[in-house]
Amino acid sequence: MKYPFLSTFLLAGLLLCSACEKDPGIIIPETDYSEILINTGENVILKTYESLAIKASALQTATLDLENNPNVSTLETAKAAWRSARSPWEQSEGFLFGPVDQEGIDPALDSWPVNVTDLNNVLASGNAITVDFLSQQEGTLKGFHTIEFLLWGENGDKQIADFTTREFEYLAAASAVLAGDAQKLYDLWKPAGGNFISNVLEAGAGSLLYISQKSALEEFTNALIIIADEVANGKINDPYSQQDPSLEESRFSANSKADFADNMRSIRNIYTGVFEAFGNGNSVSNIIEAQDASLNTRVLTEIDAAILSIENIPGTFSDAVFNSPNAVSAAQQAVRDLQATLEELVLPIISNL
Repeated sequence: MKYPFLSTFLLAGLLLCSACEKDPGIIIPETDYSEILINTGENVILKTYESLAIKASALQTATLDLENNPNVSTLETAKAAWRSARSPWEQSEGFLFGPVDQEGIDPALDSWPVNVTDLNNVLASGNAITVDFLSQQEGTLKGFHTIEFLLWGENGDKQIADFTTREFEYLAAASAVLAGDAQKLYDLWKPAGGNFISNVLEAGAGSLLYISQKSALEEFTNALIIIADEVANGKINDPYSQQDPSLEESRFSANSKADFADNMRSIRNIYTGVFEAFGNGNSVSNIIEAQDASLNTRVLTEIDAAILSIENIPGTFSDAVFNSPNAVSAAQQAVRDLQATLEELVLPIISNL
């Protein structure tokens, strides 16, 4: 059976397409990605920074309690609070753009390595260790890793009797500075504060930073590639390839594997549009799924494989560098595989939207 009306319909469609190509006055509507931008901005980025601010405040409270009541219990509570605050920070490293970069908040929170010499000089000096004093110091004298060093010590085995009064004071002040910086970062993003989030939500329609929705989506994707590269070719590679534990970030607390895995979760959070209990799934993943379902499955599989490979490294990362090199190498390769997929396959799709 023939369908003459179908031929007429197809011919009309072809004529319309031909007219579109010949007549520059005809505008073909672009796909609207506003739901992806809104979900990613509000439920992933903003909620991650909110979690960081809340947990950094809890760390401040815990170190103040440690100063006022120094004992084994308050020390363990402070250590647990550090680990808790560390997680949302590491899960924010998949979007290190905006105020965290522009306002110099990243080095204030996360400079590495710790300047132990200058730290000891401050502790030995007559300077009052206050929030105002530490807030004016370089990042290597404050932030996560200075607090980590003071809590765990050089070898990770610091006992409550090893602390000095000045170290307790420094911990409390440094944690207050960190909490302030974390709150500042959240405030700069949220609508009621600096409202940087409006640049994401209004991309292509009023944003001062992103002239199109595609440019915002490219920013997201490039940031994922950057953190994958940093983990594989920096955080894992430097101590592993040089067989030098002193190059390992978060080694005092033996938190390195958790850091690396949370960096991979940061990629997953942005890619899937979900952070903890927040997010509706509108995300970059939807775009890739629509254009190449098998690639989307591959990305999700590689993210999970990278997390699992990191978590499967036996013992501490410091020990594994020497005692389980194959496991470290496997984790590094898993992250590199993910990086390559994002860079070579995902980014071109986003860039060609």
